Amino acid sequence: MPTSPTTGEIAYRIDAALYLNLTNACTLHCRFCPKHNGDWEVKGHGLELDRGPTFEQVVAAISDLTPFREVVFCGLGEPTLRLGLMLRVARWLKEHEVTRVRLNTDGLANLIHHRDTTEEMAGLIDAVSVSLNAQDEATYIRHCAPSRPGAYAACKGFIRAATAHIPEVVATALDGLDGVDVEACRRIAETDLGARFRRRVYGKVG
Repeated sequence: MPTSPTTGEIAYRIDAALYLNLTNACTLHCRFCPKHNGDWEVKGHGLELDRGPTFEQVVAAISDLTPFREVVFCGLGEPTLRLGLMLRVARWLKEHEVTRVRLNTDGLANLIHHRDTTEEMAGLIDAVSVSLNAQDEATYIRHCAPSRPGAYAACKGFIRAATAHIPEVVATALDGLDGVDVEACRRIAETDLGARFRRRVYGKVG
């Protein structure tokens, strides 16, 4: 990848996917996130940005799209906090014939932006992976420390809403976090929310 005009990598490769890092900012303060221990590196990529990149900087950092099977909005911050930029880049990717664009998110975009943002993602985002993280609000608050009240319910609401507009919706939870019942999370995702479920492993990033 070419050197970006801001510190930290804007575009970085993991396996056959290109990841786009739009912001350091988060809606949550997850106790298991490595950046809160000063570790901004994922698979050898330094992701701490001194400022959020512009659209032009993101496009410049992408370079050649041909080696990648998908492009993923994901860094150590929450991509939907820069929703306008994310959607503009997603539209650019579609114009450049990228067939699979994925979003990794905490699922709080609707709460933050006060509207159903999943409608705006239709046709631009092909898959979304949402960090459900817990089977109940108390466990979610303990591990994720949300800054907004109602975050757990909002996350579930986002997952449910996304199934109407995005072809592939997957809820995730970390196996190995104290008090997290992964199978209960699976039941919530599949039975209550109509999404798929993926078990992640605590301590494995990227």
